[in-house]
Amino acid sequence: MANGVQAVPDARATTELVPVITPGHSFVSVTEKISKIVLRKDTPIGWFLLFALTLGVSGLLATSLGYLVFMGIGIWGNNQPVGWAFDITNFVWWIGIGHAGTLISAILLLFRQQWRTSINRFAEAMTLAAVACAGLFPLFHTGRPWLAYWLLPYPNTMGMWPNFKSPLVWDVFAVSTYLTVSALFWYTGLIPDLATMRDNAKSRIGRRVYGLLAMGWRNSAYHWQHYEVAYLLLAGLSTPLVVSVHSVVSLDFAVSVLPGWHTTVFPPYFVAGAIYSGFAMVLTLMIPIRAAYGLQDFITMRHIENMAKVMLATGLIVGYGYSLEAFMAWYSGNRYETFMMWNRMTGPYWWSYALLILCNVVTPAFLWSKKVRTSVGALFVISIVVNIGMWLERFVIVVTSLHRDFVPSSWGRFSPTIWDFSTYIGTLGFFLMLLLLFVRFLPMISIFEMRTLLPSAKVDEAHGHGH
Repeated sequence: MANGVQAVPDARATTELVPVITPGHSFVSVTEKISKIVLRKDTPIGWFLLFALTLGVSGLLATSLGYLVFMGIGIWGNNQPVGWAFDITNFVWWIGIGHAGTLISAILLLFRQQWRTSINRFAEAMTLAAVACAGLFPLFHTGRPWLAYWLLPYPNTMGMWPNFKSPLVWDVFAVSTYLTVSALFWYTGLIPDLATMRDNAKSRIGRRVYGLLAMGWRNSAYHWQHYEVAYLLLAGLSTPLVVSVHSVVSLDFAVSVLPGWHTTVFPPYFVAGAIYSGFAMVLTLMIPIRAAYGLQDFITMRHIENMAKVMLATGLIVGYGYSLEAFMAWYSGNRYETFMMWNRMTGPYWWSYALLILCNVVTPAFLWSKKVRTSVGALFVISIVVNIGMWLERFVIVVTSLHRDFVPSSWGRFSPTIWDFSTYIGTLGFFLMLLLLFVRFLPMISIFEMRTLLPSAKVDEAHGHGH
């Protein structure tokens, strides 16, 4: 692996004859171009400016959470009857964003989809950062984060155990499992590239750090054999998590008897929405990074168009979920369900439902056009609109279902406070800060997987197929 010259071609490298990288690339040029981003001595000034900005916004998060610990969650706009508000809205939104990484890495790997290769590493890192942000909200929503260990089934002398009928406990198990498996999957995929970084690092500290993280990888056939088995097993473990994690999150709502929540469509509806928002976030981040680091040879228009197609497909499922929700509210004959839907469309929060339909149903319809799917600027705008729309979807589900339920005397309104906004904006800064650290110190594109595609590219070049 030294100097990036050696590579062990994967059996799946010759199963698809559509090149995903420029045929002129060699093992050495692929390694140098990707590793140079990390091993360069002069960090771009733009990176420092962005890191300083995101670090400052992360400080806003720390300040908001610190003040919340001292004063209690009363600083948020949560009230009766809207006990769940921005906190749970943001929790579901962040968990959804984390789904794209597992889908791209695990499911597309099992289906032998080679176009995942250039984006899977970054999407996996995005998953970990998003789950880290998501976990903060239910933790602090309890009001006593220092007692969070009570949710774990640890042996104790008093014989008290968590209430396993509580959705909060379900979330703890689902999210912790998802985070653990995703982290193992991400780190396992990094090991061969960490060895490449070790062999190409110029500084002694770099060689020591990357060598320690590579855990003695020497590119032997023995190592590759065990790596392939472990990576495939982790992909198999990760795949059901794509369905199970957000299904469990949806059951936080579906197991209640509240109109707007008590519905069987939530698990598939939430999973499709999670993939939808996750792919939108990958595009939102990947497009500027692709331009900033000149990665057009690795993240081609084929990758971007395929992500747009996945967004279109999941967007159609989400749109179907909206129509099914409205139809069942009418068809059920339940006046509470009917009023819930009517209240969403015409009540005090009608604007959120209208924007939700505009962002998640109307705007993505432009993706039917190949011209739009292959326009980087248009996709960047659409991906941002979808991210906004998916946040509004969670806001509509949480707030509009709670603020008017069965008895008019218990109706109320929710108004977010400055601390609601500061906490949410702070998690955005923390999320971007983690991704900036990842981009600077670890290869954002899988080097060894890109090299396994070179034989395919050369076959195409020999047959006269252009890139």
